[in-house]
Amino acid sequence: MKIRTDFVLNDIGQLLTIDGSGSSGIGVLADAALAMENGKVVWVGFKNDLDTCCSVSDTTEIVSAGGFIVTPGFVDSHTHPIFGATRQAEFAMRAAGADYEDIAAAGGGILNSVKRTRLASDDLLRNNMMHHLSLMLSNGTTTVEAKSGYGLDISTELKCLEIAGEVAAIVPQTVIPTFMGAHEVPDEFKGRADDYIDFLINEVNPLVRDQGIAQFVDIFCEKGVFTPEQATRYLSASAQQGFSLKIHADEFYDTGGAAVAVNTGAVSADHLLSISEENIELIAKSNTVATLLPGTALFLNKPFPPGRKLLDSGASVALATDFNPGSCFCDSMPLIVSLAVCQCGFTVEEALVSATANGAAALGLGAQKGRLIPGFDADFVIWNSNDFRTIPYHLGNPDVAVVYCAGRKVYST
Repeated sequence: MKIRTDFVLNDIGQLLTIDGSGSSGIGVLADAALAMENGKVVWVGFKNDLDTCCSVSDTTEIVSAGGFIVTPGFVDSHTHPIFGATRQAEFAMRAAGADYEDIAAAGGGILNSVKRTRLASDDLLRNNMMHHLSLMLSNGTTTVEAKSGYGLDISTELKCLEIAGEVAAIVPQTVIPTFMGAHEVPDEFKGRADDYIDFLINEVNPLVRDQGIAQFVDIFCEKGVFTPEQATRYLSASAQQGFSLKIHADEFYDTGGAAVAVNTGAVSADHLLSISEENIELIAKSNTVATLLPGTALFLNKPFPPGRKLLDSGASVALATDFNPGSCFCDSMPLIVSLAVCQCGFTVEEALVSATANGAAALGLGAQKGRLIPGFDADFVIWNSNDFRTIPYHLGNPDVAVVYCAGRKVYST
């Protein structure tokens, strides 16, 4: 029996299914077609086999890809898009020689964003988020994780998550909200990090759970922020409250955050610029995704994450932007893919898998997003190129032509 379809993308020069086959896992099909029904992929194959395999009727929408590349949409599994103001003054301080710790000591950093976000109107926060999601869409990103964490009090954190939920219902992308009340110790709890962890577990987390918007919690396990012991306590309690777990780990120092991720069953451990050799092996033997954020290393002039070592160890590695107002003001997943290839030891194929299927796994969406195979969401990008290697090669100027989410055209140049 032929497969029913309501939308066909035909005349694809190179279709990257990201099906996991072969050494690269990208599953390149030349002269291909892609059939969809109700926003889901139902068939992929050579265009000459389309009529044999699929039921194409007068009501089926048929679109030509013009011989260009088609890939899954990017899955950006680590962003901070809900904030009250940008921090370009701190960027200039850094350019003049100040480092992350100097800026924080001068009143900048995360707590600067906290002050401004607490004062920001709902409309400003909503408009900022929608603006940057629109820019991400123009760069081929169809699934986005969105963290709170610039409120650090009950009312602002809940407001930011409420806005994330409202925006998720409006924008074409899939938006996955994350509660990151453990982004920093707020001034109200200065010097009392343990008390703040108690406050989050006992007072804030239950309200976030009842609100029903955030799927994940996250914590910044770093020297001068939260210790591995505090991170373990918070994540373990959050898991018991029904949340899935993420962690900012081993960014500036090797604190053992990656081990905390593995031991608590976190879905992902993110940053890992300073991960130890021992914990590379530990994460490789686990189900935790190692999410690398090379844009942050570039922005802060830090050593790039050890992508090649993690890949060679057998770890599941994802790539994300870390879009935020302080340490990586970058909306572009194509640029992140380029950095992974040029600075972190990825092959082109490995980088594309990490920015799609593995990013989906880092959000618990590995059976739904990041691939173009039957049963998956029809989120895809048509590129103005006939060779997939152009994506990281064309540095800083992505050749995105058209973007579809759930089989619906949502962006075109």
